[in-house]
Amino acid sequence: MKVSDEIQELIDEVSFRKSDSKDYERMKIEEISREFKEIMKFQQESFRKIEEFEKTNQNKTEIAEYIKLLCNNTFQREIMQIQEVYLKKIDAKYPRS
Repeated sequence: MKVSDEIQELIDEVSFRKSDSKDYERMKIEEISREFKEIMKFQQESFRKIEEFEKTNQNKTEIAEYIKLLCNNTFQREIMQIQEVYLKKIDAKYPRS
């Protein structure tokens, strides 16, 4: 099964994100917010591409499922990292009374 260039590019982009973990601890709250917004936008675009792939390649459901799994795992891991650091920084900047 040959994977379309667009889907191969998506797999490469997601794999790169997976291997290019950022040091959120060193970022300011504003930078973390920007990163969070960027990952959500990338996630939406990725799932749109996957949906298009599924519509045009109905006989390649295994590839589509693999890409969904890869994307979900990568995005979930990255979002959890961002949330953890973001909440720590918010708590440190705005301590509860």
